[in-house]
Amino acid sequence: MAQGLKLLWRQLLRLERPRQALVRWRAAGMAAVLLSCLVVALVSSWPWLVEPSLRPGLPAPFTVRAPRDSRVIDSAALERRRSQMGPRSQVQMVDPAANRILQEDLERRLSQVRRQSGGDPQQLDALNLTAEESRWLDQQTPTQLIAWESAVRQAQLRMLTQGVVASLADESLRSAANLHLDGQPNPARSLGSRLVAEALQGRTNLRTDALLTQRRIEQIVTQQGLPTLAVKRGDLITRQGEPITPQSFDVLDHFNLINRRPLLLPWLLHLVEALAASGVMLLVMRRWRASLEPRQALLALAMLLVVQSCKLWLGDKVSPLALLVPPTLLLAQGLGTPAGLAWLAVASLLWPYPLGSNLEPRLVVAASVAAAAAVLAGRQRNRAQLLQLAVLLPLGALLLQVPLLHLHRGAPAGVTMAADSDLLGEAVLVGGLLMGGLLLAPLVESFFGLLTRARLMELADLERPLLRRLSTEAPGTFEHTLMICGLAEEGARAIQADVDLIRTGALYHDVGKLHGPSWFIENQEDGRNPHEQLNDPLASAAILQAHVDEGLKLARRHHLPRPLADFIPEHQGTLKMGYFLHQARERDPGIGEGRFRYLGPIPRSRETAILMLADGCEAALRSLPPDTCEAEARAMVRRIVEARQQDGQLAASGISRGELELVIRAFVRVWRRMRHRRIPYPIPSRKGFSA
Repeated sequence: MAQGLKLLWRQLLRLERPRQALVRWRAAGMAAVLLSCLVVALVSSWPWLVEPSLRPGLPAPFTVRAPRDSRVIDSAALERRRSQMGPRSQVQMVDPAANRILQEDLERRLSQVRRQSGGDPQQLDALNLTAEESRWLDQQTPTQLIAWESAVRQAQLRMLTQGVVASLADESLRSAANLHLDGQPNPARSLGSRLVAEALQGRTNLRTDALLTQRRIEQIVTQQGLPTLAVKRGDLITRQGEPITPQSFDVLDHFNLINRRPLLLPWLLHLVEALAASGVMLLVMRRWRASLEPRQALLALAMLLVVQSCKLWLGDKVSPLALLVPPTLLLAQGLGTPAGLAWLAVASLLWPYPLGSNLEPRLVVAASVAAAAAVLAGRQRNRAQLLQLAVLLPLGALLLQVPLLHLHRGAPAGVTMAADSDLLGEAVLVGGLLMGGLLLAPLVESFFGLLTRARLMELADLERPLLRRLSTEAPGTFEHTLMICGLAEEGARAIQADVDLIRTGALYHDVGKLHGPSWFIENQEDGRNPHEQLNDPLASAAILQAHVDEGLKLARRHHLPRPLADFIPEHQGTLKMGYFLHQARERDPGIGEGRFRYLGPIPRSRETAILMLADGCEAALRSLPPDTCEAEARAMVRRIVEARQQDGQLAASGISRGELELVIRAFVRVWRRMRHRRIPYPIPSRKGFSA
């Protein structure tokens, strides 16, 4: 029995072990990740350090009766009273900036009056003067006009000092201005009051002062008296197992029955729970993405930290849809669907309790929509499809949440309509966040090294500068690259590897040959081989290794993501440069083999392993004579694959023997398509025509 359990445990460990070699993290990256996990755990467990042992909504742990008569302040009723008083008790103050704007408007009107008094006929329509006002204006001397303007300004200043609201009627403004211009004759008074009213109509110079408003509300509440609860000795406050109401909580707090000391044991349990959840999330991500980098793990933890902080800050007002869907979609695009689902599981499970009455179904809908986003994200191949997803996800969430709200029994129509508008606003918010995420996605991808499907498609464009250089400066290498792409894609498709990744990686695997295209045989058009003139096997081997080193430099210069840059050294692994090793041993039989091997590393993924095999088989398949049968071609490919396997090149790739057989057959299928025959077309002889 014990032996059987031990064997089962080993099998489970073998299944859970990553199929590819894990990328080793440096000590600094590991320390940063562990510190981030600890910060996430501290934020998630914070309520058990600062919140009381009991709070409204939690089940009461015991039955309590009032120990004596007392009157208790009803905090819930007090808060409701304050919120109702808010709109009616606002304190407004005169805004000097608004005063200046209104005074400048009056000055423009007075300048029109001055131009009219100077005999400018174009100002008549703008002022709309009556005949009596025009005669009065013509009779005024400059000194009298200046005195009148001063009186008009003084009248406006008095009105502004008292405060002007935008809803005041025009007639009321004119009446107030008339009172302030009481010492002026009738035409001067009517014209001045009209100018002041037109300058102030529909405008205000008041602003709300939040501090004074709060003071007034507190004064009114104090004058009206605080709402209290009358409690008699022996009254039932809470019954064990029933939810604690806000009024019961106030009574318990009044009698000092609420423990406000830190709950060390529950806090420690929740701290360990959050820490373990973060660790499991990272293990799952590394299980499915062996090339996970510390900065990508930090991105996932940072988004988890933001979500946990928003949960604590907003409480029941938080939007689960806005917190869960955008990060899940981003991680699923950049790190794969399993990574997105792992993050979603942790973010959903680490939710503070208790949940509000409407929060629980909204959380279920948000988690369901986010899971759908994670599954669909891996299938989106361009930005346009992601844009459609950013529209459809909020719409689907809205259609799911509205029926759930209407299913609540006893909800009044007004409450339901208000909730519908809230859900619509939430859907718009989520759509805006997803749109903004799409705009910022290229920056996030570049900074954190994420490789989304859309970015792979963009990098595989043959008009990219680096690929364009390869096609013009090294055309033989470019054609060789396209041939390998066909083999590698079919091999990846046969074992359900990442076809898009291997296609793009194959396009860039030999870009290092741009440092000296003529040193490689596929680019030697005139038949001359520079290696023969060099006549130095060690120098020739260094040149071959240089195409890997130069390729990595070009990858850094053109900001290729790490999974693509890995194809450059890993497609050669630590293979022997057999031709130059043979030449060197003809001169010195004791020379070491290590000097004629590539520096590696060996392939650490199935995709780079397939590319190594495709690179080794491409030239051999093309060199087969036309009458070669399929069995002979398969035997030749198998010999090349077995040689790579015996040389230890595939040990860290995670590719199995069964998958290697599928890859061999896929290569032969591509070779069979490449060597298809065409029927000879008859070409008629040319006819000569006389001049």
